[in-house]
Amino acid sequence: MSTSETTAPEPITIKEQAPVLLSHLAGFVAQRTVVLGLRTGMIKTLAEAGEGATSDQLAGRLGFDPWYVSVWCQSAVGAGLVDRDGDRYRLAPHVATLLLDTSSPAYLGGVYAVLDSPEVFDWFERSLASGERLWWDQTSPDWIAAVSGAGTPFYTRLIPGGLTQVPGLAEALAAGCRVADTACGAGLGIVKLAAAYPGCEFVGVDGDAHSIDVASKRITDAGLADRVTLVTSPLEDMDLSADPVAVVINNISMHECRDIDKVTENVKAALEPGGWLVISDFPFPDTDDGLRTVPGRVMSGIQFFEAQIDDQLLPRVYYSELLAKHGFVDIGTVSLTPMHALTFGRRPS
Repeated sequence: MSTSETTAPEPITIKEQAPVLLSHLAGFVAQRTVVLGLRTGMIKTLAEAGEGATSDQLAGRLGFDPWYVSVWCQSAVGAGLVDRDGDRYRLAPHVATLLLDTSSPAYLGGVYAVLDSPEVFDWFERSLASGERLWWDQTSPDWIAAVSGAGTPFYTRLIPGGLTQVPGLAEALAAGCRVADTACGAGLGIVKLAAAYPGCEFVGVDGDAHSIDVASKRITDAGLADRVTLVTSPLEDMDLSADPVAVVINNISMHECRDIDKVTENVKAALEPGGWLVISDFPFPDTDDGLRTVPGRVMSGIQFFEAQIDDQLLPRVYYSELLAKHGFVDIGTVSLTPMHALTFGRRPS
């Protein structure tokens, strides 16, 4: 055989493939254990327990059956959520932050709630034959709340840390300018923006009336109604050109645009000359190896809902190409986590 020839890889055996599938079963059990612990308050109660608690004590504090709670505790140990010392259980290091602390940039609890919602796999299976599509106004308030929770750490990483990595933007925001948060949802992000940049005025745009109602109450409760205006409009119909903005931010929603080219043109028209567009989104893998990573597998789960609203998460490079196509300049990118990347550009001066 010549040195240029290569041998075909040995076919994988059933003994090697079985552990791959078993690991998926183990992951499913862990997911259900986490969700059960979050929904029932068992994880929160253990976080508050300090030195931990026995399963009987945990059951007593929540009014649950002690036997059932002991079964959950055992599964939580197996999932790495809980450490056991004798008959006492305590949360493993950092679990409280990762699953309960909505102010942490590392918060993951919202993603568990999203992937466990019926709008993802249950509704997908229900419509598998019909191909029926849906839109946000057909989903439940619980779904809107879950998505809002999952999006919170994206805003936490973006404001101010991510935005400070966009050349020149931090100075403009500190000086005071007009900012649009497109697909603002339930208003968590726009409240964070307004708190971080007190010299700025904001306009939030979203096509879902229920989300705008929730955002309006949140903004009023935060005492920000004098600095924040809300507009109910699909981004394909958005028109802010009469009162242009210096910055447009879109957080984990650009991939959902029904006509992404039209939206990009609307954004460009809404910007002052030299203004910034910042797209904060999932960087969906564009290779098979990327799909098989843990972030890739999680993002593949999100795609089951995205398909039902007739879109898919997009590879990060797509956004650079999109901005270049529409004449943006000074295009750049920042990777914040394996599941969070920024793409930014400016309208020419």
